[in-house]
Amino acid sequence: MQIEIKLDPSCTEPKVTVTAASMDETVRQIVDRLQEAPPQVLTGLREDKWQVLAPEDLIRLYAAAGKVYAVTAQGEYSLRLRLYELEERLDPRRFVRISHSEIVNLDKVRCFDLNLAGTICVALADGSVTYVSRRYVAKIKKILGV
Repeated sequence: MQIEIKLDPSCTEPKVTVTAASMDETVRQIVDRLQEAPPQVLTGLREDKWQVLAPEDLIRLYAAAGKVYAVTAQGEYSLRLRLYELEERLDPRRFVRISHSEIVNLDKVRCFDLNLAGTICVALADGSVTYVSRRYVAKIKKILGV
């Protein structure tokens, strides 16, 4: 792929032109990326203070007792968003739903243990362990290429 940038002082708004022989998957991906909405801020409540949470710092997000929590190396934060809203906001290449009540950051997974019983144990960077529910096992195996 070639990238060409033209600087024009009279230009009032950036314009992107894609030149290709045909509309293939690469072109579609480029267009999809350009049309993506800018990332929305994710905030969490801890010790009566709202803090901005960077997606790369998130280890896992889970729902318990009617609330949603985000776990980072700095601790646990309460969120106002629902898991499905978080799933929409977070990068699907980095964050994957492993159960009805949990999303994990693939960058923070130490290992997946696929035992003989058919369950998948997930060891996370913070030392915690969680499990993929049966409903999501096929999805996780596909992501892992197993």
